Amino acid sequence: MKDVCTMRGRRARGATTWWPRALLIAVLLGLGCAAAFLAGCGRSVPPLEGTSWRLTAWSVSAQDPGDLTITAAFADGRISGSSAVNQYGGPYSAGEDGSFSVGELASTMMAGPEPQMRAESAYIALLDAAARYEVTGDSLTLFDADGNESLVFTAADR
Repeated sequence: MKDVCTMRGRRARGATTWWPRALLIAVLLGLGCAAAFLAGCGRSVPPLEGTSWRLTAWSVSAQDPGDLTITAAFADGRISGSSAVNQYGGPYSAGEDGSFSVGELASTMMAGPEPQMRAESAYIALLDAAARYEVTGDSLTLFDADGNESLVFTAADR
C-alpha cells in the first residue's frame, strides 16, 4: 500500500479536472450573453404601419402647425393625409433601424390662402427630405439626412 505522502501532487489515472470544463462553459455563456446584449443595442423603432399622426412642430416655417391641419397616416406601405390645403399620398419606407423615406407623392391641386399654401410647400419639402424616424410614446419625429429634427407629430388616435 502506498504512502499518502507519495500521492500528493499526483492525479489519479483517468480522473479529470472539473475547472477547465467549468471555465469553458462560463466563457461560452458569457459570450452568448454579450451577443444577446449587443443584438439588443441595435436601435429598433416601432413600425409606422397602421398609425395616424397630426403635425405639432416643424423646423422651417414660422407658422404654427397647430393652426393648420397637417396629418400623416401609414397603411399598406403608403403615407397619406392632409397637407394644410390639399390631400397627399404615396409610398413610404420605414426600416427597423429608423431609416425613413417617401416615394413620389401625389396631391390634389386645390388653391388656398397664401399662408397655408406656403406651409403646405414647406411640409412636403420636409417630408421629402426626411431620412430617419423615431417614435417616443405618443410622438413621431422625422429627421433630415444630417440628423436634424424636421417634423414632429402627435398620435392622432390617442
